[in-house]
Amino acid sequence: MAKQLPRISVQHLSKEFKLPHERHSSLKSTILNFGQKKTYERFRALDDISFQVEEGEFFGIVGRNGSGKSTLLKLLANIYTPSGGKVNVNGRLTPFIELGVGFNPELTGRENIFLNGAILGLTQKEIESKYDEIVAFSELDRFMDQKLKNYSSGMQVRLAFSIAIQAHNDILLIDEVLAVGDANFQRKCYKVFKDIKKSGKTVVFVTHDMGAVQDFCDRALMIEDSKVIMIGKPREVALRYEMANLPGRSAGGNEPGSDRPENPAVKIDNVYVVGKNNKLQTVSQEDSFEISIDYTVNVPTEIQFNLFLTNQEGRYLCGINTTVALENFKPEKGSHTLTCHFDGGQLNKGEYTAAAAIYTYCKWPSNQKPELIDVFDVTYGENLPRIKVLDEPTYHSGMFNVKARWE
Repeated sequence: MAKQLPRISVQHLSKEFKLPHERHSSLKSTILNFGQKKTYERFRALDDISFQVEEGEFFGIVGRNGSGKSTLLKLLANIYTPSGGKVNVNGRLTPFIELGVGFNPELTGRENIFLNGAILGLTQKEIESKYDEIVAFSELDRFMDQKLKNYSSGMQVRLAFSIAIQAHNDILLIDEVLAVGDANFQRKCYKVFKDIKKSGKTVVFVTHDMGAVQDFCDRALMIEDSKVIMIGKPREVALRYEMANLPGRSAGGNEPGSDRPENPAVKIDNVYVVGKNNKLQTVSQEDSFEISIDYTVNVPTEIQFNLFLTNQEGRYLCGINTTVALENFKPEKGSHTLTCHFDGGQLNKGEYTAAAAIYTYCKWPSNQKPELIDVFDVTYGENLPRIKVLDEPTYHSGMFNVKARWE
């Protein structure tokens, strides 16, 4: 049986833009500079990007603003032409990129549903049969006979999203659509994503929401400075993203796909739950526990530690660092152990994973811009310590227990 082709195959993709040095903002400056040779600067938005998305896969793309995420999505949607490399798409594709493209502000909401639906490939009969569903999802039934130019930008995007989800294509490209609308509408969008995932459609999802990446995605890719930094499991990519967003920190500096710095000044040797030889420690609701970090200092420098806790789904819960507890901490060269003590009664029933990081000591006044943070080492992978809390708390609910009191 022949192997099925991937839905999307990207090979050594690059994209450059020409940025003009001279910009004329008035007719006078345009006339005065007429005939002068224009000069440009080349900006490489994407540099040698390669990956594949398999059929039925929910594939996440993350990265900070300006990293190249949206440019990549527009190349996949054939909105931009590559400067180099190839994009192969096997199947019909619906881009949720610039929702509402093709809307006419002089037409009513009702008329724009038929117009935009036709652009997305729906027949008039299909649109008619789905009309009530589209209006109900958008929650704009009172405004259907108003011209679109009287809609707010949020209303327009909600209407566009409600139409776009009716398309029957095999591949969906989604770019930060959950950033629109109120909390109730965003919850409805999440439900749609769950339904799409169950249906077996292929989805490429660009977002800054690491919780959504870990809830929906099968794999994720991280872009930084126009390059692929990492492709892997959502929880590992999410942790890498969190580390990259420490103030002043860049995720770059290592070869794409590398998980940890090479030859760091301070290296993590092991992270483990104290009192157990295995990687999983079972505790009761009120039990305290300890997590230790064995580390080696090759070059003495001021450092601080972070421990990150994630739940069973890989959602980031919290982080605790040594900024205050170990102020100006500069351990000597050699092997050391640091232990963090956790009081009982804080975690609800479930399983939790701990990851650790070491980076430059970076305490600063609240009104001062932070200096560059150098990350020395960070732990990834599945072989991390886990804590399993057996029983439910008596008076709390949610992902963790809030330490509070009533007066």
